[in-house]
Amino acid sequence: MPNLSIIIPTHKRPNILKKCLEHIGVQTVRDDLEVIVVSDGPCNESKKVCTESKLGIPLKYLEIEKTQQGVARNKGVEIAEAQLVLFIGDDIFLMPDACQKHLETHAQQIDAGSPLEIAVLGYTTWDPDLEINPTMKWLEKSGWQFGYPKLKNYEKNLIPYSIQERFTYTSHISLPRDIALKHPFSENVSLYGWEDIEWGKRLKEHPLKLFYQPEAKAMHHHSLTHEDSLARMETLGRSIHHFPDIGRKPKGVKRLGYEITAFLPTMKGKHRKAFLKGLKKHGKPTS
Repeated sequence: MPNLSIIIPTHKRPNILKKCLEHIGVQTVRDDLEVIVVSDGPCNESKKVCTESKLGIPLKYLEIEKTQQGVARNKGVEIAEAQLVLFIGDDIFLMPDACQKHLETHAQQIDAGSPLEIAVLGYTTWDPDLEINPTMKWLEKSGWQFGYPKLKNYEKNLIPYSIQERFTYTSHISLPRDIALKHPFSENVSLYGWEDIEWGKRLKEHPLKLFYQPEAKAMHHHSLTHEDSLARMETLGRSIHHFPDIGRKPKGVKRLGYEITAFLPTMKGKHRKAFLKGLKKHGKPTS
């Protein structure tokens, strides 16, 4: 019986998926693992990567009709055998001891007699093998991609309850399987953007606490051009209309600050301008 089930949603990126699996194959606790790859839509190449894998770790491959990542993750949880599940993306490359750190952190909380149920957030940064452009650097520092700089004071500790849902990054987070089953990802999302926070808010109300373990490291192998980033920001602006309960839509003074900053020719100004452009559209409702 595995101690940790790694759940990887993927969509027609067999080459990236193969590298992701290769990093799992050298984990220090490989005997404690199982891998579940859920293809969001048919993909013969991804299936071949998994069926021909020499991973040496139990690997389940599941193919579903094209929907979205939340559905894929939920399907993975349903067939997971371990008591703990680790969600990563197919472009997340785990460092060799990342899974060990996740398991150790969960065990340490139990050994300490903590009455709290926890999720463990690992640390993710851009893959240094990529050409990391100024936009990617800004995204990381600003928190619009990963807000790890904002967690500096909470390393190896619980993230404050008031902000924890902002950091439930499904690209690198582990939690008890029974909680993931009880609080599945929303399956009616049609626009990318805020599903992690919506899920995190429901987890917080479970209640589940979020522990930040920076020693569980991973690299994000995904390049973004400046144009890609602005398009993503516009989508975030559109999609926020469908998540009224998460409290992230800028209003009042905050909205005014966005409007003023959007006139500036800075990285922040250009991204806020794109966000507001999306915000002023209602997009298509989720269904």
